[in-house]
Amino acid sequence: MPNPLRFVIVLHNHQPVGNFDGVIEQAYQDSYLPFLEVFERHPSLRIGLHTSGCLMEWLDVHHPEYVDRLARLVADGRIEIVGGAFYEPILAMIPSRDRIGQISSYTHWLEQRLGAKVRGMWIPERVWEPTFVSDLAAAGIEYTVLDDFHFKNTGLLDDQLHGYYLTEDDGKLLGVFPGSERLRYTIPFGTAEETIEYLRGIAERQPGAVVVFGDDGEKFGTWPETKKHVYEDGWLERFFLALEANADWIKLGTLAEAFEQTPPIGKVYLPDSSYREMTEWSLPYARLAEYEQIVHDAEHEPLWPQIKPFVRGGFWRNFKVKYPEADEMYTRMMGVSRRLEQLQEAGRNGDGMEYARTELYRAQCNCGFWHGAFGGIYLPHLRNAVYNHLIAAENLLDRAEQRAEHWVEAQAGDLNFDARQEVSLANDRLVALVAPHRGGQIYELDVRTICHNLMATLTRRPEAYHRKVLAGNQASADKAASIHDRVVFKQEGLDQRLQYDTYQRKSLLDHFFDNETTLAALVSGQALERGDFLTGVYEARVRRNPDRIQVQMTRDGNAWGTPLKITKGLTLEAGSSTLEIAYLIEGLPKDRPFHFGVEFNLAGLPSNAGDRYFRDSHGRQLGHLGTQLDLQDVDSLGLIDQWLGIDVGFSISRPTGVWTFPIETVSQSEGGFELVHQSVTVIPHWLVTGDQHGRWSVTMNLSLDTTLAESRMERPAAVAVG
Repeated sequence: MPNPLRFVIVLHNHQPVGNFDGVIEQAYQDSYLPFLEVFERHPSLRIGLHTSGCLMEWLDVHHPEYVDRLARLVADGRIEIVGGAFYEPILAMIPSRDRIGQISSYTHWLEQRLGAKVRGMWIPERVWEPTFVSDLAAAGIEYTVLDDFHFKNTGLLDDQLHGYYLTEDDGKLLGVFPGSERLRYTIPFGTAEETIEYLRGIAERQPGAVVVFGDDGEKFGTWPETKKHVYEDGWLERFFLALEANADWIKLGTLAEAFEQTPPIGKVYLPDSSYREMTEWSLPYARLAEYEQIVHDAEHEPLWPQIKPFVRGGFWRNFKVKYPEADEMYTRMMGVSRRLEQLQEAGRNGDGMEYARTELYRAQCNCGFWHGAFGGIYLPHLRNAVYNHLIAAENLLDRAEQRAEHWVEAQAGDLNFDARQEVSLANDRLVALVAPHRGGQIYELDVRTICHNLMATLTRRPEAYHRKVLAGNQASADKAASIHDRVVFKQEGLDQRLQYDTYQRKSLLDHFFDNETTLAALVSGQALERGDFLTGVYEARVRRNPDRIQVQMTRDGNAWGTPLKITKGLTLEAGSSTLEIAYLIEGLPKDRPFHFGVEFNLAGLPSNAGDRYFRDSHGRQLGHLGTQLDLQDVDSLGLIDQWLGIDVGFSISRPTGVWTFPIETVSQSEGGFELVHQSVTVIPHWLVTGDQHGRWSVTMNLSLDTTLAESRMERPAAVAVG
């Protein structure tokens, strides 16, 4: 055929920052390695490959021989390395300076390690905004690939999507290739012949067309049941053989070749978008459920093919609204990025600053910031990883500033872009972020010695897919199918575990319960709230001394219609790992007890593990951290996580009852629906009555002892000295 069809395959391999080594190793054995082995047996074929920087770094440490093989294939001209932002951030979630920095630094790494000439890049999750063009061009990128869904949102038709377009921002140009949504579903889930026939139809209508398939490499072995389908049953081998058998009219090439050897179709301005499913997932859950029902009802109607191109979901940035926890990570990240820039402008430089920048970039990895058919924000280890790297970056910036060994400071300002003032209490060991206008809650508590945020919690909320959980339908688990089509339950009885919170699961939350409220009522969500302090607005003032700071918060409210005033103070001293928490309630009647409790939620302390447990004042174990405890007349409680190396201790100035229970979510992942432990709830509670002045008070110390973790950090140095 004188003018063959150009077919471009671009694979995107990625594992998130914070993922478990065993999971990545399994993906390597199931996907990355076997794909390469099959591909190497077909020397006439060429593809594009994007491997995220976080995965590439892992591969270079654990399987450098694989990276060496990639380098040889690059040298042979068989693989075009497609670059990107180093740690796979959603570009809309990071400032322009970090977009350019991430792309440029990864390009340099790839050129040094693989000998690759990087000209194109992968857009993480294909989340696109038109203003990205200027930053990509500034970073040396010439072209990228997005879904054809982006192009159809401008009104383009199928037969206008077989090539590439130019797009522009601020006078800067970028080539954009449409990736076929149709092929995302046939490869590898349809037969090889189905794809060949689809391409044949395009070739007959449009000689010389360029067709791009760009999608996850994990579809080839890591997604459920695909290893058997793709390799054991020979799908990939048959697919490559079919491409070779039709080489007279299918020219398998790279994005670089298509960009160099074919002219652009024209110019296009693409709207804010992502792939179709992602736009749907970003919708509020009620609207998403309505959207899914409408599509289900309409997709068999005669007019649906004409209507479908005009149907789209929401805007990616609204994940920060749908999940406030994503916004908390985002705003914290923005603060670290801004501080790094300010120090750089002030002339701070050196290795410490570069290490801090790398930690910041790692924290920007996208996977913990959203949720769809993948676990995303529901996976605690991904949220923990974001905070781990942010806190590590802050520690490095402190060193770059050459701070004193022990220090303490308080700052008030709009820390999370909500036009309200939050307060930061920080010293050399802890950081506590407090929101006076949201019940005076602590919404972040960083233990700096282990780079862990104890408030990286998640609130239980409805999800559109919970309808499937309640329906209890189960698809066949032994059939290879798209993740988007699977309904598999990893545990039984998940429909009985669905529960939703009416407030954010943070700490220093002030409750008034009925006097007879029980732990069972609280756990089941049946306990009634009798006060207006839980989410009410507190007035705040900050007191500063050279070695001691305090935020004091006050609210005039009521419980059971009785006017009450609560004053609570949070105090931190330089060099201390203890928060002092003091409460004063005024206006209490002398002859009527009120049931008052203070709720804490602690994240990153898993349940059902022998080395994570509650302890009493004598060090006796009271059960793993998923245990429901109903303790009476105690003055202390500890939570031990030996893996993290932390002992979280509560000491209380007067005898108290304490309730504990786990917060668990029913969430969706690529493996199916599963129960995920999110945090541990601890609620000291009292029946309080006023003294002769109508007052009642208590002081609690929250100590965060990381001696065990620090002893592990010191061991290598001790061994080296010996």
